[in-house]
Amino acid sequence: MSHTEAAPGSSLSAHRRGRELAEATDGRVVDVLVVGLGATGAGTALDAAARGLDVVAVDAHDLAFGTSRWSSKLIHGGLRYLASAQFDVAHESAVERGVLMTRTAPHLVAAQPFVLPLTPLVSRGQASLAWAGFRAGDVLRLAARTPRQVLPAPRRLSATEARHLAPSVRAAGMRGGLLSWDGKVTDDARLVTALARTAAARGARVLTRVRALELTGSGARIRDELTGEEGEIRARAVINATGVWAGELAEGFRIRPSRGTHLVLRSERLGALPAGLHIPVPGETNRFVLVLPQGDGRVYVGLTDEPVDGGIPDVPEVPETDIGFLLDVLGSVLDTPVARDEVVGAFAGLRPLLDTSGHEGRDGAQARTSDISRRHAVLTSPEGVTTVVGGKLTTYRRMAQDAVDAAAEARGLRTGPSPTAALPLVGAAAPERLRALPAPRRLVRRYGTEAAAVQALAAQDPALAEPVLAGHPVTRAELLWAVRHEGALDESDLLDRRTRIGLVPQDRTDVLAAAREILERTAPARP
Repeated sequence: MSHTEAAPGSSLSAHRRGRELAEATDGRVVDVLVVGLGATGAGTALDAAARGLDVVAVDAHDLAFGTSRWSSKLIHGGLRYLASAQFDVAHESAVERGVLMTRTAPHLVAAQPFVLPLTPLVSRGQASLAWAGFRAGDVLRLAARTPRQVLPAPRRLSATEARHLAPSVRAAGMRGGLLSWDGKVTDDARLVTALARTAAARGARVLTRVRALELTGSGARIRDELTGEEGEIRARAVINATGVWAGELAEGFRIRPSRGTHLVLRSERLGALPAGLHIPVPGETNRFVLVLPQGDGRVYVGLTDEPVDGGIPDVPEVPETDIGFLLDVLGSVLDTPVARDEVVGAFAGLRPLLDTSGHEGRDGAQARTSDISRRHAVLTSPEGVTTVVGGKLTTYRRMAQDAVDAAAEARGLRTGPSPTAALPLVGAAAPERLRALPAPRRLVRRYGTEAAAVQALAAQDPALAEPVLAGHPVTRAELLWAVRHEGALDESDLLDRRTRIGLVPQDRTDVLAAAREILERTAPARP
């Protein structure tokens, strides 16, 4: 691949979508139909395509439209699951974190330091418990064979060191801190885009804006959401990977959604943040609010874990109670608490937790969603539809592998083992090669080996080198790249998923004109 091109065969575009949708609905029978293009669905499409199967993957909306764009952007090593004795989930998380950081996506996933400030609100007993947890997390890293140079060891900090790494935290009474490390993805939606494009490079037909109206073991009735036309996709195996919406297309299980809310602040409000922060939730022994610097002029503060009843919305709303809770915990450690009007954005995602029933508290009431296991499950209905549910962003690859294994067995598909643990995603390369790329570091962290090609667009047209928004690093070249190669079809795709400008409503409004200009620039000429 040259420095001015996308990875061969990986480009997603409106033209490719139209051609491949026509192919998928022309009566042929494909090996696997995947419904849902979040991390699990895109990972499933990649897994099946990488095994040599003929794959179609559809989503009613865009890539990463659902839960996969609303995470904390962390690739967890499983520490929290040790506390609840979910040792298998903890080990699986640590293994999958290592796969992403060392083999499949080292350009997108890197080590993130966190400081737990030892303020007067943290008792010595709590500090000892947290330190034991961080040490146990390092044992998980070792068991997963993730190298020390990839994830450094936790260590204790002096008061001076803690104040340097957590300058926004109230210095009075701070007796030190605990430094730990975990994985962080540059952008969860970009990870999904890389998965989908890697699947496309392997021959998968990746079709957004295609809604599955009804599933059977031999295919689906679908509707093109751009034209309203209906059709049928025939397949030997069907995999339902629609997350919190899985129960709308298949039966035999129950999803208990849990809402995780994050706040968006301007970086200048908290000052320089060399590390993220763990802030203990008062009255809880193993629960923290996270402060997550993003490197784009914004900081996320999250997250909640609240059960959601009733229907599942396309885009969850953020209740004021969640905002108040997060501001209260954050304010407990700051010199000057963050005011409500300083919250420039907020977002919430719904975790698709599998309800195994019987989850009741000691008083007979249903357990909190934070108590439900993050294990995933693969279920095959009597009609032959395979559904993968539960899990989390970190373990998407293992979920996809298990789903394809189950579907192949249930439907008699002949296929070998999954190769995805060693299959680099679009843009991935060894760290030394990434460091040598002739492109800005920010672009390398988002595009990997394609960063130079994005940069070349700006070199060809100086107007494309301009940021689309003052104080935000995204350029017009990145928007153009998203339309040409990443399947972006409209303003929302550009602003809410290929970039995260839309997380701040005012910023989104300010950039709409630039997004529309890029879309008009790439629209096909009318006859």
